[in-house]
Amino acid sequence: MTDSVLSEPPAGFQSVDPSTGATWGDTFPVHGADEVDSACAAAEAAFDAYRSTDRETRAAFLERIGAEIMGIGDDLIVTAMRESGLPRARLEGERGRTVGQLKLFADVVRRGAWLGLRIDPALPDRQPLPRPDLRLRMIPLGPVAVFGASNFPLAFSTAGGDTASALAAGCPVVVKGHPAHPATGALVANAIHRAVDACGLPAGVFGHLSGPGNELGSALVRDPRIAAVGFTGSRGGGLALVRIAQERPVPIPVYAEMSSINPVVLAPAALRARGAALGSAFVQSLTMGAGQFCTNPGLVLAIEGEGLDAFVGAARAALTQAAGQTMLTGGIHSAYRAGIEALQGHSAVETIAQGEVGEGVASGDAAFFATDAAAFLSDSALGHEVFGPSSLLVRCRDEEELHQVLRVAEGQLTATIQMDPSDEAFAAGLIPILERKAGRILANGWPTGVEVTHAMVHGGPFPATSDARTTSVGSLAIDRFLRPVAYQNLAEALLPPELRGDGNGAPRLVDGKPA
Repeated sequence: MTDSVLSEPPAGFQSVDPSTGATWGDTFPVHGADEVDSACAAAEAAFDAYRSTDRETRAAFLERIGAEIMGIGDDLIVTAMRESGLPRARLEGERGRTVGQLKLFADVVRRGAWLGLRIDPALPDRQPLPRPDLRLRMIPLGPVAVFGASNFPLAFSTAGGDTASALAAGCPVVVKGHPAHPATGALVANAIHRAVDACGLPAGVFGHLSGPGNELGSALVRDPRIAAVGFTGSRGGGLALVRIAQERPVPIPVYAEMSSINPVVLAPAALRARGAALGSAFVQSLTMGAGQFCTNPGLVLAIEGEGLDAFVGAARAALTQAAGQTMLTGGIHSAYRAGIEALQGHSAVETIAQGEVGEGVASGDAAFFATDAAAFLSDSALGHEVFGPSSLLVRCRDEEELHQVLRVAEGQLTATIQMDPSDEAFAAGLIPILERKAGRILANGWPTGVEVTHAMVHGGPFPATSDARTTSVGSLAIDRFLRPVAYQNLAEALLPPELRGDGNGAPRLVDGKPA
C-alpha cells in the first residue's frame, strides 16, 4: 500500500485463475479520482437520511441484503471458486456466515442496546448546585471506507462484517473491492444495490469501487467525507492506511486487522497424555484453507519432555502427506515462498517437515519448522507472520523460558492452551500473560474458526489490529462506527426520539440503573 497520488488509471482488468495465472471473464473498470469523488459525495449526501432511519427500517435493509445475496444462487459460489481457488464447501459455508452476520446485526439494531441510551434527570433542588438534565446516545460517525479481504471473498469483503456493522450503525459504506475477486465482488455489490432500491434508501448508502493497485484505496481514505476505515489485510497495507488517515487535516480512525501468528501452548500433562493426537490435529488446523486464515496456528510452544517427540512425529507424518493447495493469488504465493525460504535458510531453525507440492502455479506446500527459545528471543523476525500453511515450534527448557517467549511475542488475535485437568496450575500462570497478548484465549481447541456471536472478539494488541479496543467480528463490532453525544437541558421536542418518553422500547440507564 502506498500513499501516492491517484494517477490516470488503466482502462480495465480481469479476474485471474490462481491455479493457472490466466485471466478470464468480463473486463472490470479501474476506478479513478472521479469515481472516488462521486462515491464519497453520494455517501455524504445519503448520510443524514440514512442515519435517521428507524430501527426496523434499517434491520429490514440488512436482512434484504442477505436475501439478495442468497438470490444470486450457485453463480456466486462458482465465481468465487474460480477467482479464489477455494473449495465449494468452504465458500458455501462462508456465504452462510455472511448472511448470518447480516441477520445478527439486524437483530442488534432492533434491540437498540447499541444506542447506549443514558438519562440523568435534572435535580433542580440539589445543593450546593442543581444538576442539569443530561441525556446520551450513540450516533454514527459518517461514511465508512471498507477494504475487501483476499482470504474471505464473501465474509470479510463487499458485504462482510465491516460493511454489515457499519450499515447497522447508520453509516453509508464505500467498498474498495479486492482485485483478486472482482467478479465475486461485483455480484455481491449488485445485490446490495438491489436491496438499497427495494428498501427505498438513498443510492449513496452503498458504493463500490474496483481496481488493482494501491492508489485507489489511498485516495479513498484521503477523501474528507470518509469518517472511518475498516480493513483486513497485510501489516504493510494496514499501516499505510493508518498513516494516511492520521496525516489528513482531520484524522480518522482506521480499524485494521493485520498480522497474527496465534501461539498454541502445549501444556506438559496434555503433551504426555496425547502428544501424537495433538500433532495430527495441529496439522489439520495448519493446512485448512491452505493456511490462509488470520487465525492460523503459526507458532507452537512446548517444554522439552515426554510427549513432545510424539507430537513432532505425528505432525511430521501428517504434514508429509498433506497435498499442496492453490493459494489465493500469485502475489500471496510468492510472499509465502519467500517466508518459508527465509526460515529454511536460518542457522537456528530446523525443518521438521514439508508437505507435498501440489499442482498449479500458486500451490503452497505446508511447512513446519523448529527452533529453541534462546534463538526466538534473540531474533524478533522469527515471530513475524508467514501467511500460509507454515508454523514454527519453539522448544523451551522450562516454564519460565516459555513465559519469556510469550512476553516478547507480538500482539495476537488468539492464544491457545492445549491442557489436561492436571495442567490447570500451569495454565493459571499463562493466562495473565496471554490476556495482554491476545483478544481471544482458547482451551483445547484450535484457533482456526471464528464464531459470529455476541461474545466473540476478533481483534487484539498491535500488530493483530491497529486498535486493540475493538473487534471486527461479533455484535460488538458496531461500536467502531459510533460516537457518544450528550444533550443538556434540551426541550423534549428537540431530543432524538430514543431519548423521549419510553425511547421506543430501547434499553437505557436512568440515573445509572436499567429502566
